[in-house]
Amino acid sequence: MVNRALQGFLTATYGDEVWAEVRSQAGLSCDDFEAMLSYPDAMTSACFHAAAHVLHKDHGTLLEDFGIWLVTERHLEPLRRLLRFSGAHFEDFLYALEDLDERGRLVLPELDLPRITVAQADGGRFVIDAAWSLPGVGAILTGCLRAMADDYGTLAFVSLGAIADNGNERLEVQLFDAAYSKGRRFELGQVRA
Repeated sequence: MVNRALQGFLTATYGDEVWAEVRSQAGLSCDDFEAMLSYPDAMTSACFHAAAHVLHKDHGTLLEDFGIWLVTERHLEPLRRLLRFSGAHFEDFLYALEDLDERGRLVLPELDLPRITVAQADGGRFVIDAAWSLPGVGAILTGCLRAMADDYGTLAFVSLGAIADNGNERLEVQLFDAAYSKGRRFELGQVRA
């Protein structure tokens, strides 16, 4: 699913020609990724590195843009809705990140999602550690969290930190104002008259 999402991000944002060049530089033998097939991590890494090279972007910046796209792309609205089921407030959403891996495996048992731990520090600050089979999850998560803060209408500063002592990628989230703006509309179900 990650490979298919990366292909979707690159074609929707930069066009088919860029995707063709990324495929060529990554040495892919297929034209398209299938969402329900598994691919080697090395192939996924090769695609991300090729995309950064083709687009002349820093690897971390590309991954962060990809994270934002995952949450804001119109045709991926079901993912946004799934994430919004985590709570009525952005702080609830942050705590629910620890259950993301297990919730994903309920839907697709073979799905490999990052394992996330969340700790609240002083003054509205959260420390988030993420571990995944591929490097770069911290940058992807940074983009997702920035987009979700906007979705909730929360003013927050999300930064990617250093690698934690246990090897996990670490982020810090500083909450400033939980009701900074209206946020995007979200309902659990349709209201019937």
